[in-house]
Amino acid sequence: MYEQIAKNKRRSILLVLLVLALAVGLGYLLGLLFQFGIAGAVIALVIALVMTWSSYFYGDRIVLRVSGAKPAPREEYPQYHNVVEGLAIAAGIPKPDLFVIPEEAPNAFATGRDPEHASVGVTEGLLEILNRVELEGVMAHELAHVRNRDILFGTLVATLVGVVVLLSMFARRSFFWGGMRGGRRSGRGGGGAAGILIVVGLLLSILAPIGAQLIRLAVSRRREYLADADGALLSRYPPGLVSALRKISQNTKPMRVTNSATAHLWLSEPSATPGHGFTRWERLFATHPPMEERIRILEEM
Repeated sequence: MYEQIAKNKRRSILLVLLVLALAVGLGYLLGLLFQFGIAGAVIALVIALVMTWSSYFYGDRIVLRVSGAKPAPREEYPQYHNVVEGLAIAAGIPKPDLFVIPEEAPNAFATGRDPEHASVGVTEGLLEILNRVELEGVMAHELAHVRNRDILFGTLVATLVGVVVLLSMFARRSFFWGGMRGGRRSGRGGGGAAGILIVVGLLLSILAPIGAQLIRLAVSRRREYLADADGALLSRYPPGLVSALRKISQNTKPMRVTNSATAHLWLSEPSATPGHGFTRWERLFATHPPMEERIRILEEM
C-alpha cells in the first residue's frame, strides 16, 4: 500500500506539471498568433504564478466563505473538538480550526495551505447521523489530506486549470472578434503555415480546458484513495470510515452550497440533485471515485 501511495504522489506531480505545460504552451501559441512570440508563454507563466500565489494565501478564506462555514465553539461541539484533537496528536500536526456548515446533507472538507494554517469543516447533517467511531474515521480522512498537503495540492491544480480555461476563452474570443486579422495578414508571406497555426490554435483553445479538467479530476480521485488509506491507518479502525461512507452514500439530501470549484475538497462528491446518485453530467465530471469502490478498498485493508 505504501508503494501505491508513493506512486500516486509521483503521478499527481506529473499531472500538475502537465497542466502547467498546457497553460504555458497555450500562452506561447497565442504569442505566435499575435506576433509577440515567446512573450506569450512568459505572460501565461506569470498569470499562473500570480493566481497560484493568491490562492496559496487566501484560498482557504474563500472556500470557507463560499461554503457558509461558521466557527464551531468547543462548548457547543465538544465531541467534534475531542475527536480532532486526538487525531491531530496521532498525526503529529497542529489541531486545525474547526467549522460547521449549516447543511443537512452529510459531508466534510479540509482547506488551508499547510498543517499550520489548516481548517476542517463538517456539515450539521454529518454530526447528526454519525457516531463517535464514524466521526473519527471521517476526521482521520480529512487530517490525512492536511498532513499530506492535499489541500494545497488541490488548490494549486484548480488554479492552474483556471488559468488554462482563462487563456482558452481569450483565444476563442479573439477569433470571433477578429483579433487574429493581424496574424492572417502576416500569414500572406508565410503561405499556408499561418493558416495551419490559426487552426491549431483554435483546436487547442477548445481542447486544452477539457484536457486540463480531466487532469484535475484524475488528481482529485487519486488523492481521495490516498486519504482513505492514510486516514484508516491514522484511526487504526477502517470499519469506522467504511460505516460513515455507507451512511453518507445512502443519504438523499442535496447540498445547497455545491460549487464545481470546491467540489474536490469535500469528503463525498456534493450533489445538488435530490435523491440517490448523480445526474449523468455530474458523474461525467465527478471529482471523486465511486463510493462503492472506496468502500471495497477499505474493507480489504
